[in-house]
Amino acid sequence: MMTMTSKAADAAALLIAWYDRHHRDLPWRISPAMAARGVRPDPYHIWMSEVMLQQTTVQAVKAYFEKFRGLWPTVGDLAAADTEEVMKAWAGLGYYARARNLKKCAEAVARDHGGVFPDTEEGLKALPGIGDYTAAAVAAIAFNRQSAVLDGNVERVISRLHAIETPLPAAKPQMRALVAAMTPQERPGDFAQGMMDLGATICTPRRPACALCPLNSHCLALKIADPETFPRKAAKKEKPLRLGAAFVAIDPSGAVYLRKRADTGLLGGMTEVPGTAWTSRVDGDNSIDARPFPAQWQACGAITHVFTHFELRLSVYRATVAGASPGIGNGWWEPAETLGAQALPTVMKKAIAQAIPHAFATVGTEPKRQMRKTTA
Repeated sequence: MMTMTSKAADAAALLIAWYDRHHRDLPWRISPAMAARGVRPDPYHIWMSEVMLQQTTVQAVKAYFEKFRGLWPTVGDLAAADTEEVMKAWAGLGYYARARNLKKCAEAVARDHGGVFPDTEEGLKALPGIGDYTAAAVAAIAFNRQSAVLDGNVERVISRLHAIETPLPAAKPQMRALVAAMTPQERPGDFAQGMMDLGATICTPRRPACALCPLNSHCLALKIADPETFPRKAAKKEKPLRLGAAFVAIDPSGAVYLRKRADTGLLGGMTEVPGTAWTSRVDGDNSIDARPFPAQWQACGAITHVFTHFELRLSVYRATVAGASPGIGNGWWEPAETLGAQALPTVMKKAIAQAIPHAFATVGTEPKRQMRKTTA
């Protein structure tokens, strides 16, 4: 760690005092009052929440965290779980490589570490699916290591404190060094969580509440410029549009024909309706000629879904067929009443809802957490 200056030490002390009074109550978090009584965070909970929070809002993650904690109370339970059940529980949270890595990491901790997480950044980064950010966050919060934690909220706070002109992502090394220089030896986990909470509640992307900020006397952006203009960002490239088709087959009882995607690649291991071979780089056939088997297919519009690096537009077709029709393939007929329990990614829920408007009570978009970097 870099030597802490008196100014950085003062800012860190102000932040921790603010965190003691204004911290968010989160289901995976140990409050400062509990920590003062000697209660320590569960590394399993911190790790699981951090993986879920990559590219996803805190509000969206709360229910998923509670679901996973209820289904698999320990990392050993998660390691022993059926992969398909884990994918089903994850469905709707998005960025599905995270779910696969969650399972692989749990298996590695159970198999190679006796169910105990390593307590250093280096040991954590050796586990599947754990990158620099997650390792630093778990090390700091769960093990009180003096690790520099840099997520999107922290990037925003530190860029404004120092009025960093270098745009993201090029500014990340400078930001990380400044956070490292500011991270105290005492209570580094609370400091990290305080920076996150400050960025989420006060130092927000739009209309930051600078008058309420405990660090406003230290904020260079507030003194010389408009804090909203930080962090500086390089111009975004326009996302390419990819095309494809989805075929929603329904039997006379209302069951929907589903199949499982390949374990590798985008949405790997998830459940889908038959469709064409689109990828982030290549269009799939979007015509009715690409139908997976003979039936009276009818066009019923199109849906659009935005992934991280591209936009997908699927033409949706629907047909009612006999449930035991030969030549359909290796899928299965899922009853309408259990459709929502399947490991269907949001894009597939959208396609089904386009063909069967009342298939799901609500179909939303995959939530994103501001500027969180995924490791998968």
